[in-house]
Amino acid sequence: MYGKLQVTGIIEIVTGLHIGGSAQFSAIGAVDSPVIRDAISGEPMIPGSSLKGKIRTLLSRQYANGIAKTPDDDPAEIIRIFGGSQKVNGRIPQGRFLFSDMVMSNWDELSRRGAMSRTEIKFENSINRYTAVANPRQIERVIRGARFDVDIIYELVDESQAEEDFALFAEGLRMLEYDYLGGHGSRGYGKVRFEDMDVSAVVGDIEPEVVEKCKKALAVVG
Repeated sequence: MYGKLQVTGIIEIVTGLHIGGSAQFSAIGAVDSPVIRDAISGEPMIPGSSLKGKIRTLLSRQYANGIAKTPDDDPAEIIRIFGGSQKVNGRIPQGRFLFSDMVMSNWDELSRRGAMSRTEIKFENSINRYTAVANPRQIERVIRGARFDVDIIYELVDESQAEEDFALFAEGLRMLEYDYLGGHGSRGYGKVRFEDMDVSAVVGDIEPEVVEKCKKALAVVG
C-alpha cells in the first residue's frame, strides 16, 4: 500500500526566533544578522530544512548516545524517516517525512493586538575578557506570538511501520519544545510550541485505522 498522509498544525514562537538570512549589502547602521524571509511576500519564514534538521539532531542525541558523526551514522529508525546518503540494500534511503517551508501567517491578528513590526532588533554585546572592549551587534528576531502553518507530508510505504514512525516523529517535536529552533538558543531565543497538530489521508486508499493510529501517536504534541 502506497499513500500519503498530511501533517498540519501551528508552530507558535514563544521567544524571539532568529533563523538567519542574508542581506544584499550592509549599509552603515544596518542589522548585522537579518532573518530569512519569503522572497515574494517579504514575510519571515521557517525553512523546512531548519525544522527537519533540528528534530533529527535531537533524536540522534537521544538514540545514538550523543550526536552521530554523520547523518548516515544515525540509528536505522531515524534514517528511515529522515533519509540518508549511503546505499542500504542497493538503494539510497529516502526520508518518509517531507518538510515544506513555512511562512508567517498571523500578522493581521498581531497588528490588531498592537504589534508594530513582524520582527524586532535585539542589541547585544560580546565582551573581550582581557580588554573589556565591547563588540556590539544587532540581531533581527521574529517576534513572540508569531505563528507559522505546519505542512508536512508522510509517505506511507509500510502500514505496519506508520505508527512507530509517527511516535518517533512526535517525540522529536516534544523534545524541540524543550529546546530551541534557530540560533542563539542559549541566550533565550527560539523557544517554540506546537498546536492543533493533526493527520489526514490525502493520497491513496489508506485504512482509517492507520490514520487514527498516527493521530494518536501525534496527540502527545499540541
